[in-house]
Amino acid sequence: MGYVIAMAGKGGTGKTTVAALIAGIIKEKKIGSVLAIDADPNSNLGELLGIEVKETVGQILDEISAHPENISAGMPKDRFIELKVQSAVGEGPGVDLLTMGKPEGPGCYCYVNTVLRGIISKLIKDYDFIIIDNEAGLEHLSRRTIGFADALVVISDASGVGLKSARRIADLARELKIGVRNSFLLLNRANAHIDARRLEDPGLVYLGRLPFDTEIEKLSLNSEPLAKLKDSNPVLNNLKELGERIWKCN
Repeated sequence: MGYVIAMAGKGGTGKTTVAALIAGIIKEKKIGSVLAIDADPNSNLGELLGIEVKETVGQILDEISAHPENISAGMPKDRFIELKVQSAVGEGPGVDLLTMGKPEGPGCYCYVNTVLRGIISKLIKDYDFIIIDNEAGLEHLSRRTIGFADALVVISDASGVGLKSARRIADLARELKIGVRNSFLLLNRANAHIDARRLEDPGLVYLGRLPFDTEIEKLSLNSEPLAKLKDSNPVLNNLKELGERIWKCN
């Protein structure tokens, strides 16, 4: 079973950027194969990884729900869904990407969601590291589509509102009894003058901080992949050091 790193945080904290950077760091370190799962309905992880998204899981579910007659004759329905999801995995240089998207149609997705759980469970066994960019509500964890994480990394800014939101996310993971082995708090776009006492929380281990960076901001605004970052980039180098604590917990 691969090592699952789940990212979470309120909107605007930069969790998708951090997810893409972590995927790139693991790839560069050559410590294992990487599958990135974009589980945020506002899907833009592919842009930051430089991987084209041809089809999302949500689109597949819509298609099957609206047109069940399109399933090949003689093929079991669950096998058809599995093949469609596998074909939706985008292959990049050292990182593969599965974009969940969000079903938009009016149909019932109970059966396909049940099948999807099994497919995802099989899929993540083929990779050494799985990085999940969740929306703040941890939808795909809470629905048990992906029901566990070796490391939950909650991204926050240094504001009181941001830190309160981060704690709520950690509390939600515990309330839902999601199997999280280690929970971390990572401050993004934060200056060096942080009062560590504000970050004390029994449910979150403070990982560290990442500074604001104009190079990353420029790439993000232009929808360019973060692989274009210079090796000297301070955020990249900070995250390389902090990341060792995330994936060495296994």
